[in-house]
Amino acid sequence: MRTYTRAFAPGGTFFFTVNLADRSATLLTDHIDALRASVRRVREAHPFHIDAMVVLPEHLHAIWTLPEGDTDYPTRWALIKAGFSRQLDKIERINASRKRKGERGIWQRRYWEHQIRDANDYARHVDYIHYNPVKHGYVYAPRDWPHSSFHRFVREGILPEDWGVNQVASEPLHCGEPT
Repeated sequence: MRTYTRAFAPGGTFFFTVNLADRSATLLTDHIDALRASVRRVREAHPFHIDAMVVLPEHLHAIWTLPEGDTDYPTRWALIKAGFSRQLDKIERINASRKRKGERGIWQRRYWEHQIRDANDYARHVDYIHYNPVKHGYVYAPRDWPHSSFHRFVREGILPEDWGVNQVASEPLHCGEPT
């Protein structure tokens, strides 16, 4: 049996997919301010750079770069998830295993992480993040989705506003999402 080992690179750049337990829920966009507040609090206590990010109703994707010498993204995700969950009413179903561990039933326990290898890998994952709302059928173009770093990339002149319109993916990425 193979065991899974997370990638830990001090000061590394990582792509993440983090999902709600109920993939039909819309908690992340319904409570976007609570999610933003949780991320902000964690970044104040445990700094990291958000290179790119998109928040969809039931999952999110992010690329983070950790400070030099730091490998601890698991603590950051645990704190973000817990901080967000504490801001919501307890209305979700909680299975026996989660009850025994004192957990809420909002998030999937695991998440997908991928260490960015090079500039091409980075660019492909940034594009994946920004095109994700289109891929899932929420909008026609990345510019139409409000919860995305795409808008920062446009403001900073990195991408044109019409990027992703009539986009044809050259090579699909499967980043922790069902295909």
